[in-house]
Amino acid sequence: MLEKILLADSGTGNTLAMMQVLMNIPLVQRAALTVLHVVPSQVSAETMASKWEAGGRTLANTITTLNLDPARVTAILREGDPKDVVVKVADEIDAGLIIMGSRGLQGLKAILENSVSQYVFQLSSRPMLLVKDDLYSIRPIKRVMVAMDKSDSAKSGLNLAITLLRDIPESELTLVHTIPNLKAKPFDVAANDPNQDPILLAAAATVKQYGITCKLVAPEGKPGYRICQLAEDRNIDLIVLGSTDRRPTIAKALPDLDKLLGESLGDFVRVYANCPVLLTRVAG
Repeated sequence: MLEKILLADSGTGNTLAMMQVLMNIPLVQRAALTVLHVVPSQVSAETMASKWEAGGRTLANTITTLNLDPARVTAILREGDPKDVVVKVADEIDAGLIIMGSRGLQGLKAILENSVSQYVFQLSSRPMLLVKDDLYSIRPIKRVMVAMDKSDSAKSGLNLAITLLRDIPESELTLVHTIPNLKAKPFDVAANDPNQDPILLAAAATVKQYGITCKLVAPEGKPGYRICQLAEDRNIDLIVLGSTDRRPTIAKALPDLDKLLGESLGDFVRVYANCPVLLTRVAG
């Protein structure tokens, strides 16, 4: 898991700061890293040469700042549409994780304003770590929250969170299972007690095998709002969220309408959370 990481480096935003934090995690230190910078096509040879030169400086600055082992890093400078190039390179290197910046645009606005992260989020099946450009600081990864349900994508997210945290001293994992509307379901009076929630209890049993401190939360309300609220209240450093791909195989190259309209849980959290969001993908 995470043997190969793709860092889509635009030269702006917080992706470099995020990568600096991740480099303190043993799992990430052992991974092979590819740093990608994409130069959009230009109308003149002179402008193109200037952009390529600037792109080369961006890559050099990233590799120098991260103090990367030359044997474990590959720098790629490509020309083209950034959206398409990121997806293509991720497939070429078989990336276990894509790290990229996000302007925090939602739904149709993201599409209309040519959001690279929104496009990749829709069409890539690989785990993605999205870092909003307007985050004021990127904190060391100590407190991670995983949104749990019965889906395979949630289980995948839990496994990834455990893998990240198990070598980090004094780390803490919060497991959250939101209940959309208790009154509409035949729960007993203790149904919102996290210590009696079967989904959380099963996940907690897995976490405890690795000696990671674990907290359980089962709030009532709209999942997206409650997850973002809890992340802020608990000073969470990273949210891990499963994002099930519901499109049939024949439609994998087409946009997911829920994500296009900003109606999916993953789309909501990536826009409104006050910390980076790691989305895991499993076909639904």
